Amino acid sequence: MILKRSLSIAKIKRLLYICLSGILISLNVGGCAIKASAIDKTLMRDMKPKDLISEMGAGWNLGCSFEAYNTNNEPVSETKWGRPRTTRKMINAIHEKGFNVLRIPITWMNHMGSAPDYTVDKKWLKRVEKVVNYGLDNGMYVIINTHHEEYWRFPDYAHLESATDQHNKLWKQIAEHFKGYGDHLIFEGMNEPRLKDTEHEHGSGTEEARDCVNQLNMSFINTVRSTGGNNAKRLLLITSYGAIYSSKAMAAVEIPQDENIAVSIHAYTPYYFTFNPDNPESYSSWDGSHIDSIQNLFNDINEIFLGKDIPVIITEYGAVDKDGNHEDVSRWTADYLTLANEYGVPCVWWDNGSFKNDEAFGIFDRRKLEWVRQDVTDTIIQIAGKNE
Repeated sequence: MILKRSLSIAKIKRLLYICLSGILISLNVGGCAIKASAIDKTLMRDMKPKDLISEMGAGWNLGCSFEAYNTNNEPVSETKWGRPRTTRKMINAIHEKGFNVLRIPITWMNHMGSAPDYTVDKKWLKRVEKVVNYGLDNGMYVIINTHHEEYWRFPDYAHLESATDQHNKLWKQIAEHFKGYGDHLIFEGMNEPRLKDTEHEHGSGTEEARDCVNQLNMSFINTVRSTGGNNAKRLLLITSYGAIYSSKAMAAVEIPQDENIAVSIHAYTPYYFTFNPDNPESYSSWDGSHIDSIQNLFNDINEIFLGKDIPVIITEYGAVDKDGNHEDVSRWTADYLTLANEYGVPCVWWDNGSFKNDEAFGIFDRRKLEWVRQDVTDTIIQIAGKNE
């Protein structure tokens, strides 16, 4: 096999790693399709987070499936919010398109017992594991988290002790269950931890809330590390208050003394283009005149984290479909991901499976296994995808 000189060191390392493992998958090197082996799902390589993250490429969220919940403390299936049951064919199609990161947002509160043990339903854990394996079997990186848990994990001092207890017991069970998996499985401690249904829910929160989020980040790390096995070195993602990308929220993140962590941030920017089509300030065209909002995002990420050798993953980004403005969203995506690539920040598109309402972030029809906003998807893969 002759490797082209244009292959990066990271790609060569990735190729050698894949070739030493088990199951045959399709691989593309320098435009030439070959056959090689998929990852060893138990292997933990001695890689720094920055190097691990450099392998990731384009990411996709399995939104509104495993994160479905209700507040009645009743069991909830992954189809509760109208999304189809996740299948291997579905995840295969995601990977075949060129996505290399699968994030699975998961809400656990309807699948946990009461205090003091907060026992997680084993059937739910096994179902999550099955879908995790759909991604790993494709050689993808898979991120699992604890998603809509704000009803019990409320970040203020009055609730911190009880929230930390349940938070730790939940993560101990998840970590124990998955500790034999290798470094392609990543744990994300919290999703947008915030003061839900209060005046401070959005924005940068309060000083007290930011402190509580830092304490919960730290207890997440300590809990996972204490389970041993591959969890001793697994990449763990901590976050800011609300996962918000404001400089105030990001600067408040306390970075633990741990060699295998990165920061997870959500960044839908500029807001009035990417979101909220019914707002009077909303706009649907993209000519680059608002690109400073994206530049400021990455400048802040670089100053606060990357410049201090702290890697970052944007685990949610995207733009809603506003009356078919696909070309505009494609141009925005190109600007966004080009800057992300320059800074070495992988991004995971928020696909909630919705195509018509005011949060129409969907790009993939999970029932038909078809790409709905093909031009947007092609832009993602062209700029951020890694066919290796």
